[in-house]
Amino acid sequence: MQARAYAFMGNARDQHQRDGARTGPGLNLVFPGDPESVRRALRRARVVFRAMSIPEEHSGIAEIVLAEVLNNIVEHAYQNHGRGVIELAVRPVPDGLAFTIRDDGLPMPDGGPPTGHPPDLMVPFEGLPEGGFGWLMIHELTRGLSYRRIGNRNELKFRLDITGAVDGAD
Repeated sequence: MQARAYAFMGNARDQHQRDGARTGPGLNLVFPGDPESVRRALRRARVVFRAMSIPEEHSGIAEIVLAEVLNNIVEHAYQNHGRGVIELAVRPVPDGLAFTIRDDGLPMPDGGPPTGHPPDLMVPFEGLPEGGFGWLMIHELTRGLSYRRIGNRNELKFRLDITGAVDGAD
């Protein structure tokens, strides 16, 4: 079974590289949906953002948003059926970056990304929440956040406005 998964990833990776060559600069990755692979993908994204001359403060924001989204996929979308595959595409657009992230995990509850809400921090230290900030942060830092379920796959798209980004076709 594992060999099939890797064969699929290779085919998907090859397809993405062909597609990426037509759309110009950017990042196209297909990787397993596990914590170590997410860390490697984030390191690769950092290198690509630097090569695209994305200012450090903006590449840091992009990395934070990506880390939150990708870790949510690992923790929630793949929670019941083990490891899956994550596809990440980032392409430059005028004054920003456009992100498309796909996975074949569980659908998002209620058919869309959680709205996120600030948790109550006026509680004793022991009562402070562990999470709850991620989707709020994603909503606040991105534009055009959209989610759709296509067959048995999830697709999340968003854009980050970045001054100094490499212009690309929109």
